[in-house]
Amino acid sequence: MTIDIVTPLGRIFKGEIKEATFPGIEGEFGVLEGHAPLMTNLKPGVISIKKENGKEEMVAVNWGYIEVTPEKVNVLAEGAVPIQGSDENEITNAIEKAKELLKQATDSDILVASVSAKIESAARNI
Repeated sequence: MTIDIVTPLGRIFKGEIKEATFPGIEGEFGVLEGHAPLMTNLKPGVISIKKENGKEEMVAVNWGYIEVTPEKVNVLAEGAVPIQGSDENEITNAIEKAKELLKQATDSDILVASVSAKIESAARNI
């Protein structure tokens, strides 16, 4: 299945995936190929993407919309930051940008701390 994540500033991620997890407004949910059609809102959080080759990637989003079909996932986010980098410095900078994006999106210090911990933990394994 394919995924396309875009913001008003451009495409953040596009590619073939095995599965993905999203921060839905009613709770976190996962998507696999063949998923029933769905359209819903996203809340501030992290999209976790598992690629066909098993590699995992993460994208922090402040809010947006998601459309799921059995073959494709389209995400339109107001703001998004990919958590990636080729060295420790780039990953640290991406984590800081993601934290700032989330702080601007919500008043909940608990949500920001929870998502930040998830990002930092997963990013260290990239």
